[in-house]
Amino acid sequence: MTTLQSVPALGTHPASGSLPSRAETREQLSKATYDLLVIGGGILGISTAWHAAQSGLRVALVDAGDFAGATSSASSKLLHGGLRYLQTGAVKLVAENHFERRAVSRQVAPHLANPLTFYLPVYKGGPHGAAKLGAGVFAYSALSAFGDGVGHVISPARAQRDVPELRTDNLKAVAVYGDDQMNDARMALMTVRAAVDAGAVVLNHAAVTGLRFTKGRVTGAELEDRQDGTEFGVNARLVLNATGPWVDHLRKLEDPNSAPSIRLSKGAHLVLKRTRPWKAALATPIDKYRITFALPWEDMLLLGTTDEEYEGDPADVAVTEKDTAQILDEAAFSVRDQQLSRDLITYSFAGLRVLPGGPGNTSKAKRETVVTEGRGGMLSVAGGKWTTFRHIGRTVMNKLAELPGHPLAEDMEPMARLPKKVPLPGIANPNAVAHRLLVDGGTPGPRMSADTARHLATHYGSLSFDIARLANENPVLAERIHPDAPEIWAQVAYARDREWAETADDVLRRRTTLTIRGLATDDIRARVEDLLAEGR
Repeated sequence: MTTLQSVPALGTHPASGSLPSRAETREQLSKATYDLLVIGGGILGISTAWHAAQSGLRVALVDAGDFAGATSSASSKLLHGGLRYLQTGAVKLVAENHFERRAVSRQVAPHLANPLTFYLPVYKGGPHGAAKLGAGVFAYSALSAFGDGVGHVISPARAQRDVPELRTDNLKAVAVYGDDQMNDARMALMTVRAAVDAGAVVLNHAAVTGLRFTKGRVTGAELEDRQDGTEFGVNARLVLNATGPWVDHLRKLEDPNSAPSIRLSKGAHLVLKRTRPWKAALATPIDKYRITFALPWEDMLLLGTTDEEYEGDPADVAVTEKDTAQILDEAAFSVRDQQLSRDLITYSFAGLRVLPGGPGNTSKAKRETVVTEGRGGMLSVAGGKWTTFRHIGRTVMNKLAELPGHPLAEDMEPMARLPKKVPLPGIANPNAVAHRLLVDGGTPGPRMSADTARHLATHYGSLSFDIARLANENPVLAERIHPDAPEIWAQVAYARDREWAETADDVLRRRTTLTIRGLATDDIRARVEDLLAEGR
């Protein structure tokens, strides 16, 4: 690859769309008093900031790491109704999940969500019979108003044509249903962008070191910029603790005597190279309650997940040898051995589900959202599902409106008056965007390859044209970052100037797919760091 020449930051004029510097953002955060300070840049905090800004509130959002840097980019990448919830009779919950799933994948972010067909194999001696699963997928599709077709049962031979690595020994039948898939880090980032477009001020890599109090009430936070050590503070009428696995850590800063409110469950995943193309995903029952997934994702295969109680430091969560063995063993129920070779593993990751405190097996616990108010008036919100991130944001906003004394109600535009399905930035038909990128490519810059055009269209939507413009203006930025990945260097410059990327991991793990493909080499990492430094 040609050596990356100096690539200056995109223009600083507001019309250029580039972001303010970290110093400018810190100053903005320090000088104002915000209606709402959201601490935690996972999807739960991001969604709340987005809805609060839409409601007319003055909103600030900070995170100690990167946006979606922990659990929110360690999910199974699904927008789904929750087929397993039918097992417990939670019909209303499944219907609500389907409503949110369809809203996101059809109206809010069709450029970031993809329909995915699921095959549910029924093996001799398995935990469920063909008749039961056939009825289950029919009911599941009915609760989605048959928007993804009618759940039905097909033969093993038909299923193997779409999933060539499907294990057919003792396979009796295959039930079929539909859900949706996404790149969770990209979805979260677009939601951050939506919050900023609505007026929120955001800063990642800014850690809370203490809370501010006025007459016993929490009225802000002390922070440290982890990029340069600068200390600053933010004043707010109300503080929302949306720190996910760290929610009780922050509650201790408000009240050292606060009792634990949550428990954690670790979910690990493996990413493997695919031996052959897959046209559908596998959802294989392991027991009465658990399902293991084998999902075609980002031209790779995603396997998982585990579900076990976790009691350590959330920062230390990692995939262990035990996790890897469990995931491969469970995948082997339905996936042939040649696809499960350890040599094919490119990446592994683990996240922590936040569950309500209490007894019982974590695999049976409800993925519900819990909102509590602390002694100093800080609200803490924890738990929930990626699929319902918009609903969670609305729920928290309604909770804010109902607080004793109504501290924010006078300034809030009632949620009922807001549009129900506000789209995320870049909304467009990805097929049309990819077509445009290919048709327009080459004038004046180099022609874009088909896989790059498709990747940009399904990760940025219409914002892809901004990246294509960068590539056309600077041929170096049109080159691939790695020959085996669709990403180009223009995405790194764009991540630096428009998407709050501060570190190589921000770029390689969450703004692009280089890390999950196993392609984040030392050389590429160094080049990314050089390009990030050019804009500082």
